[in-house]
Amino acid sequence: MSENIRGAEAIGIANIAMDGTVLDTWYPEPRLIDPSAWTERYPLEVGTTRLGASELTPRMLQLVKLDQDRLVEQVAVRTIIPDLSAPPIDAHDVYLRLHLLSHRLVRPHELHMQDTLEQLSNVVWTNKGPCLPENFEWVRGALRSRGLIHVYCVDKLPRMVDYVVPSGVRISEAERVRLGAYLAPGTSVLREGFVSFNSGTLGAAKIEGRLSSGVVIDEGSEIGLSSTVMSPRDELRHRMRLDVGKNCNFGVSSGIIGISLGDNCTIGNNIVLDTDTPIWFADEEKLQTVEAIAGQSNWTIKREPGFHEPVARRKS
Repeated sequence: MSENIRGAEAIGIANIAMDGTVLDTWYPEPRLIDPSAWTERYPLEVGTTRLGASELTPRMLQLVKLDQDRLVEQVAVRTIIPDLSAPPIDAHDVYLRLHLLSHRLVRPHELHMQDTLEQLSNVVWTNKGPCLPENFEWVRGALRSRGLIHVYCVDKLPRMVDYVVPSGVRISEAERVRLGAYLAPGTSVLREGFVSFNSGTLGAAKIEGRLSSGVVIDEGSEIGLSSTVMSPRDELRHRMRLDVGKNCNFGVSSGIIGISLGDNCTIGNNIVLDTDTPIWFADEEKLQTVEAIAGQSNWTIKREPGFHEPVARRKS
């Protein structure tokens, strides 16, 4: 992200419950802005403001209404974030940042995403729209007049594809990719794959395992079936960055926890590595923890007959 483009702006539709809870906000066309130029040209209020009919296109105006069955008001809002490196201030702010990531306008870790979930409420995500959990059984009865109700999940974050469908990607199970995931063109997230917010792929990759928030996978890598790539946490329990380089391969039920890898690394089947995992370095004939190769390229770590620990060999 350019140093001159540190902010963002978008017009969207927010679902707001009768008690004032912001359930979600959809921003169809978010964009990055230079805050200094923006305030000079358009002296608009920073943060989120409601918009009147005169400020909306006819297409957006049709979406502004009161949904009496869901007990939710759909309102038009404009959100302006002057500095994406500053913490989010409310749920609208968080949703704009999530959209920026899934629209591929910013990459993971190019904006402040700590404590984002604390700004969001738990929501019942349905095919009729988001609802409050507290009154949902009453709402379910009211919504039955509009057909069968499908509840996708009860969570703070929704499915990405209900808000953004990035070009050139394959997603086998919509529930397994959260809004705020960054998926580069050519990426496949297969049926058992999972990608959290502020994580994803920088190039074409194959994901059949789980990527926690904070994980960044480079092009050509394959995260195998039932594998786990989990970023470390800092002292405040915030997810930190974890990188997997180009052309890496994770076997079935393998994984790394808290350790970055460089390019061209292979992790064998059923091997899970964290910072304290002992591995046998065959070339040096000594036992060390996996932390000794953190961030390095060209390693193969597999089970070999005659060795209790996983064996690390440098690729030629």
